[in-house]
Amino acid sequence: MNLRNSPCAELTFAPASDRALSSLMQRRVKEGKAIRIAPGIFTLQTMLPLETVVLRNWKSLVEHELPGSVLCYKSALLGQPDDAGVLVVSRGTRASTRSYPGLTIHVRPGGPAPGDAPYGNLFVASETRWVLECLEAVKGSTSRVLPRERIEAHLDKVLQVRGEAKLNMLRDEAHTFAAAHGRDKEFRRLDQLIGALLRTRAASSLISRQALGRAAGKPYDPDRLRLFDALFAGLQQTPLPPFIEMATTPRALDNRAFFEAYFSNYIEGTTFTVEEAEDIVYKGVVLTNRLEDTHDILGTYNAAVTQPWRDTFPTDGERFLAWLKSVNALVMAMRPEKHPGEWKIKTNQAGSTVFVHPDLVRGTLLEGFEKVLALSDPTARAFMTMFVVAEVHPFTDGNGRTARLALNCALSHAALARIIVPTVFREDYLLPLKALSHQSDPAAYISMLQRLQAWSASLNYDQPRGALREQLSRCNAFEEDRNTYRLISPD
Repeated sequence: MNLRNSPCAELTFAPASDRALSSLMQRRVKEGKAIRIAPGIFTLQTMLPLETVVLRNWKSLVEHELPGSVLCYKSALLGQPDDAGVLVVSRGTRASTRSYPGLTIHVRPGGPAPGDAPYGNLFVASETRWVLECLEAVKGSTSRVLPRERIEAHLDKVLQVRGEAKLNMLRDEAHTFAAAHGRDKEFRRLDQLIGALLRTRAASSLISRQALGRAAGKPYDPDRLRLFDALFAGLQQTPLPPFIEMATTPRALDNRAFFEAYFSNYIEGTTFTVEEAEDIVYKGVVLTNRLEDTHDILGTYNAAVTQPWRDTFPTDGERFLAWLKSVNALVMAMRPEKHPGEWKIKTNQAGSTVFVHPDLVRGTLLEGFEKVLALSDPTARAFMTMFVVAEVHPFTDGNGRTARLALNCALSHAALARIIVPTVFREDYLLPLKALSHQSDPAAYISMLQRLQAWSASLNYDQPRGALREQLSRCNAFEEDRNTYRLISPD
């Protein structure tokens, strides 16, 4: 007799009609070798809580108990029970509730409809169907519908990813479905939401911040906002020592700007010798075979040493956007194919990191800058500013240089030491950025920038440029082999 009659092996279904198997399982229960979950349902897994066994085998249980039923309402989107262990299915002619350890199944009248997708011995409601179901507003519907904010976020995502035509197609299909299944009230709500997102109707029907941003013409990336929130919290909780700017003489300011520009470009692959960079910046030499690279160095230097890019930090979101555009245009001016100073028109990517969709650039930058302004510590503001720009990646090219210039503008605005990222520190700089982007962990990012600022502030910029170069060389700043060299203090 095969007790493992479930595909999942942890559940055994022994209905009373199968007397032999039912009797056997009853004996196993008395012997402590099995546990009864519900009438006719047993498990041989006696070492785990029943709630754990049931939840990880919910699909096999529903297929046995309610074959042919449809995952509907919020369960269709989630594809599983919610965090409270609630699953909503449609089957038969009567509403009922079935309870198991850790799992509650709400059964709604109905069954499969056109567009529902087969899922083993079950079905999953079509997007058209579950969206309408989740806009139901009757007594007792709270436990089976999604929060309104979640519905609006889903519709906004449809608009972002699939485009306006697909969102309108969803509305048309919903209209047909509603007429056939008595969902007219729900369709009217959906029609209002989609109209508001498309800005053809008043936004008063919207309640989520994300959807309201879309309706106001400032759509943003909600995943990035969660990262900004994580960094904001980390910065709020981390005391940051103020490294006061000591490089205040004309020579010190110039030397710092030169090496800031040199290293910032080297990190991005625009590699020159120090002598070549000096010829470009101080002698006006143009390397005809590297015209664009030549201007990249000069543009970054000018932004690091010249007003308003050096230390005139924006005071509101619109000025912030204008500042970013102007500094990117300055740095990338000789690369017209990169559309300098213009928001990107294609989604960009670095390794496994896919940056913000072009349609969401403006709104995401504005939301991020709100976090910047909400921080009282000027160093924290600068650290937040760089991450916002780097994570949005708003331009076709020059994003890293633009982000670091924004960081240093914020620091100079508060009379704090600017940050240089030397060649030897490239990986130590990029890895914490990636950890924050992928794992929402701000600790390494904050620590990395603190270390860089302390190192940058300890250099003597008010000495001949050759002597400063020697000091940087003793710190291993120009080295590329990270496995052999480490950045060391000038002290």
